[in-house]
Amino acid sequence: MKFRVAREDLADAVAWVARSLPSRPPVPVLGGILLTVDGDVLSVAGFDYEVSTRAEIAVDAETGGKVLVSGRLLAQITSALPPKPVDVEVDGAKVAIRCGSARFSLPTMPVDDYPALPEMPDASGTVSAAQFAEAVAQTAVAAGRDDTLPMLTGIRMEIEGDRLTLAATDRFRLAVRELGWTPGSASMSTAVLVPAKTLADTARSLAGDTEVTIALGDGLIGLQGGGRRTTVRLLDVEFVKYRSLLPTEHTTTVEVPVAELSEAIKRVALVTDRGHHLRMQVSDGTLGLAAGGDDEGSAEEELAVSADGAELLIATNASYLLDGLSVLRTESVRLAFTTPARPALLLPVLEDGDSSGSAEPAYRYLVMPARLPG
Repeated sequence: MKFRVAREDLADAVAWVARSLPSRPPVPVLGGILLTVDGDVLSVAGFDYEVSTRAEIAVDAETGGKVLVSGRLLAQITSALPPKPVDVEVDGAKVAIRCGSARFSLPTMPVDDYPALPEMPDASGTVSAAQFAEAVAQTAVAAGRDDTLPMLTGIRMEIEGDRLTLAATDRFRLAVRELGWTPGSASMSTAVLVPAKTLADTARSLAGDTEVTIALGDGLIGLQGGGRRTTVRLLDVEFVKYRSLLPTEHTTTVEVPVAELSEAIKRVALVTDRGHHLRMQVSDGTLGLAAGGDDEGSAEEELAVSADGAELLIATNASYLLDGLSVLRTESVRLAFTTPARPALLLPVLEDGDSSGSAEPAYRYLVMPARLPG
């Protein structure tokens, strides 16, 4: 195998594939990157039995073939190469990499021991790459990170015709985002559970493309765009019945600028620890924030807001609130409350003032309340 390739193309493809490689592979070959030249196309691929990634780039090939090398080392080398064409050649059990005056020689790994890459499932539909990346980021923020509860570490993807709904929860907060997409079949109806971290990383890496193709197969989901494709093994567990948690009516609402509220919460939360929560007091035209106590110090701040409904005092986790505010893409947020014992709901206020979810994008972020003293 011998070919010449643009340094930027090679470095980008290798870096993208290397991000999905396991940090501690159970067997050495799963930490490798497989390079395959067929015609004038170079395929850069990785696979760990759960996630496969493959990027294809154009090369000037003299001879084809395939070789397996250390993924982390190859990524470090290609990112450090000077901005000149890169020549790659397999010489026996070594791979020679030449770029300008730089020379590298890497040992190869046994290709025969490398598992066969899964095939991409048939395409199910397409979605705007930017909207999909935003939607995944907005839901992934609420996904759990405890691998002993796998049903909480995923993002549920529901498809009903031309509507795509994403949902994630760690039991303490819930995020739901709806968006439109173009299905292969107008009557398509299904739901799958995708590992949240992998889906978020992949969606973010494909955000620069025009659209992403979503492909659903037997136990797999495939995502493809811009010459790159990923397959992810689905989680075979039941997701929680989350729709019953979403309140349908509210007794109190508050509208406030996102940046102003976020900065105030950060300041007040400086005195909190694991045993204390942020207290929010809603009264006519004001939102009071308070945290801490006499022993560890306390903080208070009052914001002028647009408030409607009954006065209310509720406590919740400051970090969870900040997570929800951080993924909003609007200047203002509407906080909707029912009672101090019921969850608080964060809704983006769109430019026309609507936050009901009837217009795109529809996003709802729910935070469970904490028990108030007494």
